[in-house]
Amino acid sequence: MQPNYDRYKSLKFDRPHPRVIRITLTSQMKLGVMDPDMHRELSEVWRDVDADETVSAIIITGQGKTFSAGGDLKHELKVAVDYDLRMQAMKETRDLVYNMLHCSKPIVSAIRGWAVGAGLAAGLLADVSIAAEDANFMDGHTKIGVAAGDCAMIIWPLLVSMAKAKYYLLCCERLTGKEAERIGLVSLTVPDEEVAEKAEQVAVSLANGAPAAIRWTKYSLNSWIKNAGPIFDASVAYEFMGFAGREGLEGMSAFLEKRPPEFPAQTVI
Repeated sequence: MQPNYDRYKSLKFDRPHPRVIRITLTSQMKLGVMDPDMHRELSEVWRDVDADETVSAIIITGQGKTFSAGGDLKHELKVAVDYDLRMQAMKETRDLVYNMLHCSKPIVSAIRGWAVGAGLAAGLLADVSIAAEDANFMDGHTKIGVAAGDCAMIIWPLLVSMAKAKYYLLCCERLTGKEAERIGLVSLTVPDEEVAEKAEQVAVSLANGAPAAIRWTKYSLNSWIKNAGPIFDASVAYEFMGFAGREGLEGMSAFLEKRPPEFPAQTVI
């Protein structure tokens, strides 16, 4: 079956190899920030490429010198006060993660520049993640007053240990591609100008490999990640509860206004 890729407006598709499809996140916003359409499309596209019989491997990358710095906080402020928007965004967050995990085709991410939020999820949930040595990674959730959601709870502790996951998720510390490789967050790093070529090499190698053997191996390995599904589901619920709370509203407003947030000293949970 050949899906209709023309329906996607924020994702661009090309074929660096007859059996490899490359998905490029194309944003008009600074640092590849996602508008609501891109967030929705990125949650849906994995079912289409999985059903495409002409595809044996997938590359996910960003436009130009950036991957994606996550969601648009101006829209997230609307999500915070609109229940229906909030439930839609929460569903898309879960769909993005589970649809990537359930996609039978191997996925290679090619990460340059910033990867944050939903962009970080797409980069880290790929089966092979290739990053520029000077790429920038950060889970920024607690910085804006919401619990770490997206892919954090389902993948970070498995990749980098609980100690490292707690440090980076609680403190919202930035780390470079080089450091991400050192602690095991990404598969490998190369100089920035070599990222696209290396991703193509890996994707072509996978596309030319034994398809059933590769897909069954991916399926088995992803069982480790899926075991954390209930933890992930809870974290997403906490995240979206936070968007509607005073900490989330203050954190997002402060970020947009370029001022330090004034979070309450105490809370009841």
